[in-house]
Amino acid sequence: MAIAVGGVTPLLEVFDLPASVAFYRDVLGFALVSGDESWWCMLRSGEATIMLNTAYERDRRPAEPEPTRVSGHGDTSLYFDADPDAVHAHLRDKGWPVSEPVDTSYGMRQVTTKDPDGFALCFIRPTRPA
Repeated sequence: MAIAVGGVTPLLEVFDLPASVAFYRDVLGFALVSGDESWWCMLRSGEATIMLNTAYERDRRPAEPEPTRVSGHGDTSLYFDADPDAVHAHLRDKGWPVSEPVDTSYGMRQVTTKDPDGFALCFIRPTRPA
């Protein structure tokens, strides 16, 4: 028998939690639904939920992110079901860097950006009906 899974919520360890919350809340439009900006929080937009956790205790946070802690961020991507053209316009209006919308060889239209910690975010929709 298979496990009934109702969703998945990634936890991202971030360098500057208030800056990351500001990005997800003020730039992307997520709502803070639990926790706060001190060490952990949960944010939601529609059916998408993410958790953010500070990567360092307050008294142990270095002045800059440690390269060994953030080296894998470039290998981590979050894919969101959202209209790529609308996301592109929204992020440009907010002054946030975003790729131009593209149609992929695998039948998707997408735009990409990165959050303040370098995690890749891709907003994607099929180019043809399923």
